[in-house]
Amino acid sequence: MKALVLTAPSEFNYDINFPDPTPGQGEVLVKVQACGICGSDIHGMDGRSGRRQMPIVMGHEAAGEIIALGEGVTGWNIGERVTFDSTEYCGECDECKQGYVNLCPNRKVLGVSPGEYRRHGCFAEKIALPTRILYRIPEALSYEKAAFAEPVSIALHAVNLADGVEVGEAFVPAESSCGDESCEGCDCDGEAKGGIAVVVGSGLIGLLVIQALKARGWEKVIAVDLDDSRLELARKLGADEAFNAKQEGLAMHIRQICGGDGADASFEVVGAAAPLDLAIRSVRKGGQVVLIGNLQPNTPFPLQEVVTRQLTIKGSCSCAGEYPEAIRRIQDGSIQVEPLLSAVAPLEEGAGWFKRLYDNKEGLLKVVLQPA
Repeated sequence: MKALVLTAPSEFNYDINFPDPTPGQGEVLVKVQACGICGSDIHGMDGRSGRRQMPIVMGHEAAGEIIALGEGVTGWNIGERVTFDSTEYCGECDECKQGYVNLCPNRKVLGVSPGEYRRHGCFAEKIALPTRILYRIPEALSYEKAAFAEPVSIALHAVNLADGVEVGEAFVPAESSCGDESCEGCDCDGEAKGGIAVVVGSGLIGLLVIQALKARGWEKVIAVDLDDSRLELARKLGADEAFNAKQEGLAMHIRQICGGDGADASFEVVGAAAPLDLAIRSVRKGGQVVLIGNLQPNTPFPLQEVVTRQLTIKGSCSCAGEYPEAIRRIQDGSIQVEPLLSAVAPLEEGAGWFKRLYDNKEGLLKVVLQPA
């Protein structure tokens, strides 16, 4: 089959003879129709993250069609349109049994090779996957939009944490997933906490968090970024206020427009010292800070601000059961993904698009590659 292989730091080979995967027990073979280039792929392609050890076929934001069934597969049929979790979890450990599949000690992320495992991903024509991570997608939903289910799920997971929805409560096994217009049978919407939220970072995930907050009924959402064009897009997608991070005294200004005390919650979607500092200083006493960005492995933060104002810090890792809601919200438009789609291109052009995204000179958000 054809595959885009990362063979050396920032070097790709479009291999037309990459070995075909074979579905094993409880697995299906999926023909990949669309796969988005994730920010983690961009950060990992130069080798510095240590999570894309070469050679590796990256890619985990994908959708496609089932073309073969492995032994023992029931409840799934050839020809069904699916998207899937970016993480293969075991389903047997204590974490998985409680619904914390994102914390499974045996998890393998598609398209990642950190050393202890190598799991080829979706920048290829085909991929074999366990049925427990599959979710059906409606006929009316394009593969390109369905490929956004993973990043949308990440945004919804973070909002679930702020809304106080336990991960185990949000988890819906793939076998009982909705994936259709009605969403019947799924308790996939958390109770809206409401209040005021600050989203620090208006890249792709930040823009999805903004929309997820508004879709969940948060009263006011404030966007922060260094790029004025991103802030303009944030406003179009639902942000009530938008500020450039360079603005002097921004944390104090945000607290003042939130009634003098601060926002109820903030979401840090960058993973660096300055955005984290702003996220912490922007919330009220007793407020919460949800951390999504993980650009840097070690980041200083204002400890006394956290302790003396009794803030709650929550790390948000991947997703755990938010796919059904993500699929529904993409389809009904309550979370818009089309404004975030910068380009759709064939897989053979992937190396060029990776370079353009890595150079970061064009303001690109999401590029989707089509392997099939």
